[in-house]
Amino acid sequence: MNLGKKIAIGIIGVIAIPLVLAIFLPSTYQVERSIDIGKPANEVFAFIRLLKNQDQYSVWARRDPDMKKIFKGEDGTVGFVSRWESQVKDVGVGEQEIKMINADALEMQTELRFYEPFEGTERSYMKVSSLDPKKSKIIWGFDGSMPYPFNLMLLFMNFEEMIGKDFEDGLFNLKQVLEK
Repeated sequence: MNLGKKIAIGIIGVIAIPLVLAIFLPSTYQVERSIDIGKPANEVFAFIRLLKNQDQYSVWARRDPDMKKIFKGEDGTVGFVSRWESQVKDVGVGEQEIKMINADALEMQTELRFYEPFEGTERSYMKVSSLDPKKSKIIWGFDGSMPYPFNLMLLFMNFEEMIGKDFEDGLFNLKQVLEK
């Protein structure tokens, strides 16, 4: 075999191996954190279902207190959209829309649409449960996905580490706001 064929086979192998590997890798990920709050579950849920209240506890809102905010619809209801525009790279440009509210189960889902510094659409959720009449537990979660062959990047990106700490800090801030 001549040198040209060996180089061509080598290049094809370098390209093909990661593509084949990506077929067998997961394409979804989930990050979830929780905290106990010394307030009744209904009171906690009434606060978190209003997206405007996120400015009081979200670490991303605190990174840029001067970000531009635009709201559409009635806060706390399905279809409400909170849009943000920031010059801070970690905050960027995007919007969050309430997609589901189940007041009986004390849970809500939102769709996050990111435009800058990267594009993507992901699901976020918050669930509140009662631990006793004066204490509740809140779970804040995020489901993400990366289509083939980009799911190969999940080998090198740990979303638990990347955004897990932000969720923990946000929940801690929420606890401080609600318990004061």
